[in-house]
Amino acid sequence: MAERAVKRLRATAEAAAYQKQWFQETRKRVESGEDFAYVNADVPMEILRSMDIPFVVNQWWAAICGAKQMTTKYFGLLRQAGYRDDLCSYCATAFAESLDPDDKVSGPWGGLPSPTISITRLACDCQGKVFELFSKRHGAQLYTMENTVPRKLPLKWWDLDQNDWEELYDTDRLDFAVEELKCLIRFLEEKTGRMFDINRLAEVMHLINEQESYYVKARELIAKTSPAPVTVVDTINAVMQAQWQRGTRWAAGHAAGLYEEIKALAAAGTAAVPNEKYRLMWLGRGLWHDFAFYQNFEKKYGAAFVWSMYLAMGADAYIRGNVDADPLRALAARYIGMEDFLHCPPWNAQWFLKEAVHNNIDGVVYMVPENCMQAVEGSYFVRKTLEDAGIPVLIFRADPVDARKWNRDTMTALVEEFIEKRIIGGGENG
Repeated sequence: MAERAVKRLRATAEAAAYQKQWFQETRKRVESGEDFAYVNADVPMEILRSMDIPFVVNQWWAAICGAKQMTTKYFGLLRQAGYRDDLCSYCATAFAESLDPDDKVSGPWGGLPSPTISITRLACDCQGKVFELFSKRHGAQLYTMENTVPRKLPLKWWDLDQNDWEELYDTDRLDFAVEELKCLIRFLEEKTGRMFDINRLAEVMHLINEQESYYVKARELIAKTSPAPVTVVDTINAVMQAQWQRGTRWAAGHAAGLYEEIKALAAAGTAAVPNEKYRLMWLGRGLWHDFAFYQNFEKKYGAAFVWSMYLAMGADAYIRGNVDADPLRALAARYIGMEDFLHCPPWNAQWFLKEAVHNNIDGVVYMVPENCMQAVEGSYFVRKTLEDAGIPVLIFRADPVDARKWNRDTMTALVEEFIEKRIIGGGENG
């Protein structure tokens, strides 16, 4: 069992408690016969929220399984069943879990209820196939959505995406995304018997704007406060658990509470790492199976991980104006760019640099998964962009949820060497 991270915020504990309660309530809805969807993170879940269709997000559930130390067992079962041992862990965790005959006894919170619907976007070559296998195991109806790519290349997308998305995106790309949303709505209406209400979608979108506006405030407060009042151990879980609940009054209220708690700590001069000397950026997905890793470098070096993509992406990528005029187009403008922003240089590289400068980052630790082509995300170009600006970068390969190949001592030594030689010593790029 990995050492547990020390989480300082009340909001983090509240989010964890809410998610567990919500999951149990969802289980009861499924057991009573309601349709239940399992969706990938880049699916426009706002449609399901507005139709009151219960759903679980693929990446959230994989993170839960990793945090509960279950993935070593699950991926062992996958290997025993004859599947490749290097499938993308985020996509394959729930499928691997379905191979466990004891899942309803030993699985996280009683295991994943069997969905009747699974939805993914065809954003990489293997994702659709993994979802197809998962759907067959559960007897769920699979629905796939296309993933389009940009022809325009505005580098400072964060200046355009909230209100000027007609300039940011190709018009035909937006038009196509809107039509895909209409097709998804028709499928869900036919499958569940529930009717879509455009006014309810607008309410959901407004709640999301409210929620993300507090992430803007929190991100800005952390960036300008040194020593930082919180680290990524505090913010990642608090933000992401609420993000999967976005569009609800609870999520908007939780985001407000998170900001107010951080604001109070900053006003009181309370530092997460009182001896803070170096501010670190964590690039990549959360290291869900070993969150305490982030805190290994605080006492020895005064090195604090203050930035992750989770809070910052919430601040820059989700808010959309002009919702009431055309909620479907505003939603299309939210979800079609996520892969570009996170995984495609120079979109992602320029954003990472902007954030690194804004947060006074001294060094970047960049985890690139071994088995996910999306998450490679042009890592050469990301590193080059940051290091050309004078910000040292350490790239290492690991898995966010599968701990079988993880060695904390080895990885700790790797980061310590990076801090000593590249940040403190100011060594050459290498």
